[in-house]
Amino acid sequence: MPILSVKNLTKEFKNFKAVDGVSFDVEEGEIFGLLGPNGAGKTTIIRIIATVLAPTKGTAEVLGFDIIKDAEEVRKNIGVLTTDIGVYERFSGRENLRYFGELYGLSKEALEERINELANLLEMRDFVDRKAGKYSTGMKQKLAIARSVIHDPKILIFDEPTAGLDVLASQTVLNFMRQSKKPGGCVIISTHQMHDAEKLCDRVVIIHKGKVIANDAVEALKSKTSSDYLEDVFMKLVRK
Repeated sequence: MPILSVKNLTKEFKNFKAVDGVSFDVEEGEIFGLLGPNGAGKTTIIRIIATVLAPTKGTAEVLGFDIIKDAEEVRKNIGVLTTDIGVYERFSGRENLRYFGELYGLSKEALEERINELANLLEMRDFVDRKAGKYSTGMKQKLAIARSVIHDPKILIFDEPTAGLDVLASQTVLNFMRQSKKPGGCVIISTHQMHDAEKLCDRVVIIHKGKVIANDAVEALKSKTSSDYLEDVFMKLVRK
C-alpha cells in the first residue's frame, strides 16, 4: 500500500478550479517531487493533504488514514514546511522548537535530544540559542524546517524549501532532505526549481494548470522526452 495516496483531488474556489482531478501515489522510502510553475496548484494540494483545506471532490490517504475522516491521525504523521516561515522572533531557536515539541506531547528529555539532533543535522548549533529575530533568512528557514519535523513524522512535505536561500544554506537543506529519506516514511518536495528536484527525487509528478501532465521516475521522463535535464522535460511537456 502506498504511504500516501491522492485520489481524484479537486479544489474549486468560486469559478476557479485550482486543482483538477489530481491522482498520484507516493511509496515508502522515496523522495517524491511535486513539480510545476507558480500557480500550478501545488500549494493547494499540500494544504489539502495537510487537512488545512477541504477538497471539493476526491480525497487522500496518509498511511491509510483518510484526510477527512481521520484528520487528527493524518496530522500526527506529517510534517509540513510552508512558504510562510513564521517563527517567534522574541524566542530563541531552541525556545521555538521547545514550544512546538511540547504541543506534540514530547517529553522534556526526548525533546532536548531531538532539538540537539536537528541542530546538528541543519547546522544550527552556532545560532540555535540566539533570538530568532536576529536570524538571517537562511537561519529562519532552517529553524522552520526543524520546527516542522520536531515530532519526527513519517511523511515530510516541503513547499519551496530553498526559496531565497544562498548556496550554502540551500546545500544544507538539500542534504537534510536526503538524510530524511528512510524506510517507513517518505519525503515530498514541492518546487518549481527543477535542478533541486533532479538532484533529490526518485519520482516526480508534474502539475500544470491544476492537472497532472506527467507522473514517472526522473530518468524515465528524460528518456521518454529525449531530454538531458529535468528542466528540458518540464518545458517540453508544459509547451505541448
